[in-house]
Amino acid sequence: MSTARLTGIVVALMVALLGYMSMFIVTEQQKAILLRLGKIVRAEYNPGLHFMWPFVNNVVKFDKRILTVDAPPEQILTGEKKSVMVDYFVKWRIKNGEAYYLAYGGLENKAADRLSDIIRDGLQAEFNQRTIRQVVSDDRAEIMKSLAHRANAAMNKFGVEVVDVRIKQIELPPGVRDAVYQRMRTERNRIATEHRAKGRKEASIIEAQARRQRTEILAEAKRKADVIKGEGEALSTEISAKAYGQDPEFYAFYRSMEAYRDSFTSKSDVMVLEPDSEFFKYFNSTKGGR
Repeated sequence: MSTARLTGIVVALMVALLGYMSMFIVTEQQKAILLRLGKIVRAEYNPGLHFMWPFVNNVVKFDKRILTVDAPPEQILTGEKKSVMVDYFVKWRIKNGEAYYLAYGGLENKAADRLSDIIRDGLQAEFNQRTIRQVVSDDRAEIMKSLAHRANAAMNKFGVEVVDVRIKQIELPPGVRDAVYQRMRTERNRIATEHRAKGRKEASIIEAQARRQRTEILAEAKRKADVIKGEGEALSTEISAKAYGQDPEFYAFYRSMEAYRDSFTSKSDVMVLEPDSEFFKYFNSTKGGR
């Protein structure tokens, strides 16, 4: 191979290498900034193929998708000075590549650390104003919204947008958890005792009312029964009087027979009377005393 041909091949390879080094591709998932000797020349590129001067320029690319900071649980004090372990995560993305690069040199871990510090401070500020019950249930959504707003205000100037902050779990340290559970059990027992006492009081009132109503009902029923019985006896007497009034002699005879029957119910009965006593009026005469 001749020297001229070899030189041509080397030149062609160098041109191809320079051409390759002067090209770069930005994907849909990336942001890119162009640097010239360490200084930012251009910060916005559309997705596609772009060119630069090799050896003079270099390109830094960032992931523009939503990123996640999943920090380890933090120990936070509530307004009651009780410690809780808070497990949370943050969703964020790079909004301004130039500001982001100037603040963190394009290092994602530095931005994540700064974001964690802001959220930790925000958690402490929010929890300082609330009780354990409020941070666990009542104000949880409000706390997350406030944290996202606080983090956005702090990170926006560094080219970072905070999309969301979520508290995954809030747990009590073992010692505090046992004390809180014991206090909750005591409170629930107190409430249960109050309910039982109230129930017994209401039951006594209901029983007393029922007994009074029973007495009133029985008294009213007896009164009505006595009235009806009296009316029945009066009616019976009236009917008997009318019936026996039609034959007084027969009525006297019938009453004497009832007296004899009632007096001599047993063979051992003994009665001492004068023979001419009125009691034996119908005993000695078949005509009934006539």
